[in-house]
Amino acid sequence: MDTKELRGMDVVALKDKLNESRKELFTLRFKHATAQLENTQSIPAVKKGIARILTVLREKEMGA
Repeated sequence: MDTKELRGMDVVALKDKLNESRKELFTLRFKHATAQLENTQSIPAVKKGIARILTVLREKEMGA
């Protein structure tokens, strides 16, 4: 998801997206531990997405 798209969302939608991304990360880590994950590059991609969401949430909190 693009940063521009995230900035266009409201706080509630961002928090929902954050929870969804964290669940996805948990699932990917679980699959990786059980050797069922085919694309290991998806873990860092989800982590970056979580960081983007947290950054936008912080910007909104600071009123920037």
